[in-house]
Amino acid sequence: MTHQNTHLPARRWRRVWPDGWSLGAALIAALVLAPILSVVWIAFHPVENIWPHLMATVLPRYLGTTLYLMAGVAVLVAVFGSGAAWLVTMYRFPLARLFDHALLFPLAVPAYVGAYALADFFDYAGPLQVALRAATGWESRLDYWFPEVRSPEMAIVVLAAALCPYVFLLARAAFREQSGCAYEVARALGAGPWGLFFRIGLPLARPAIAAGVALALMETVADFGTVEHFGVQTLTTGIFSVWLTGGNAGGAAQIAGVVLLLIFLLLGLERGARRGARFHRLSRSQRPVLPQRLRGWAAAAATMFCLLPFAMGFLLPVGVMLVHGLRNLDAWVSPGLLRALVNTLVVGGAAAVLTVGAALFLVYGVRLAGRGQAGRGLPRLVLPLTTLGYAAPGAVLALGFLVPLAALDHRVADAVLAVTGHDPGLMLTGTAAALVLAYAVRFFAVAQGAVDAAFGRISPSLPMAARSLGRGAGGTLGAVYLPLMRGSVLTALLVVFVDCVKELPATLLLRPFNYNTLATRVHEQASLERLGDAAPAALLVMLVGLAAVALLARAQR
Repeated sequence: MTHQNTHLPARRWRRVWPDGWSLGAALIAALVLAPILSVVWIAFHPVENIWPHLMATVLPRYLGTTLYLMAGVAVLVAVFGSGAAWLVTMYRFPLARLFDHALLFPLAVPAYVGAYALADFFDYAGPLQVALRAATGWESRLDYWFPEVRSPEMAIVVLAAALCPYVFLLARAAFREQSGCAYEVARALGAGPWGLFFRIGLPLARPAIAAGVALALMETVADFGTVEHFGVQTLTTGIFSVWLTGGNAGGAAQIAGVVLLLIFLLLGLERGARRGARFHRLSRSQRPVLPQRLRGWAAAAATMFCLLPFAMGFLLPVGVMLVHGLRNLDAWVSPGLLRALVNTLVVGGAAAVLTVGAALFLVYGVRLAGRGQAGRGLPRLVLPLTTLGYAAPGAVLALGFLVPLAALDHRVADAVLAVTGHDPGLMLTGTAAALVLAYAVRFFAVAQGAVDAAFGRISPSLPMAARSLGRGAGGTLGAVYLPLMRGSVLTALLVVFVDCVKELPATLLLRPFNYNTLATRVHEQASLERLGDAAPAALLVMLVGLAAVALLARAQR
């Protein structure tokens, strides 16, 4: 009896003390939260407090313009995204089956590429106005009226065209899950097409539509390339201006804090819209929705409605870039393009491997976390926190990373110099390491969601059998889980890699000097009005994006 009591405190200590999986999960969560907490700290402890100056001068304009863009984008993506999803689900009309997949294609086109293409096509010297003047005999802009291209309204159109697939994808899934019985009863009671949509389809799909609109608005707040090209001053451009031009990191962090407040408000509204909005299947054998055939003007109107976002979000950007790419074949073998391609593959690949590896570790740690053990339940507590990085814009994460990493870099370099007499330089901020870390934090939620879904599809009996045969936690992961999850892991790697390739604000702020990726090369060349040199890099970015869209379309079958 005495012998058993001597081991009791040790057993209690082991149950309270976290294991390696819990400590690793806490480290991953700390890495994700570090840049956000850093921004908050810098905002409240600036070297030079310019908050009163910002409030009296530029901040109201930045905030007002951002809210204006958000309102415009919300209306357009809600109307066209949910409307197109309703049409391709409920009706059959010319090209309906094509639009069912083609309306996802704008996901492959970054919004800033769409902005460069739209400005080139619609501008005064662009092909549209040139053809218009040639056809009518007008000689100058004084002879006719044309919408201002570089304006907030055009930025809204570009952003909505690029982000419409978020709403379309979620709304289409919601409409498909609804029972055809409800619509048959409504038709029997005399409900017309509009009544079916507003009284049945829209209320049941409202949570999904709200989630899609919230995602689109978060991307709108985070956008830099589009608004910068159109000369629209938003909160994100304000971060760049105050930090890089004004040299005030504290003021930039204070603007970034306003951005974070907007993002968290959007997250709260999205969750509030979903709360309490539920529907239940009345039977196990519910009938699917049977699409109705449209004819005449109704079919033509449905085709044009779906064609508009597809043309603006995909056909126009790809067409403009293809024309410029074919006219400037020398740009395809430019040393700058080749270096940007190699840099993109290196940092994007490293970030994808790091992100998916960390997601595997964290999700597996959550599944191993012992119920009822205080220390080992830590992964379950930190898992929701790791999704905050995806909500934070790239510019905010870059600010939160660069300031503390630069200070750490200088201290480490000084210490190494004092000990060895050799100056190692800036090992984090002077290389692409900071860029890889920022990508990993920014897109960790994407990898975590894919990996968690893959774990959920594996029967618990398989790892239990492996453990009973003497396999440890690591051995079970390598011998059982990973072989069965190979396809999902590869998909997660590709999706994270694609997001890294498209990311612009964080790359602009964190890249080392004279270090270009495909995204920054497109931005630099387009900013210099050299769209011919930007076209090859833009086409490569879109080609990579199309690979992810193809996987998404295949998964939706």
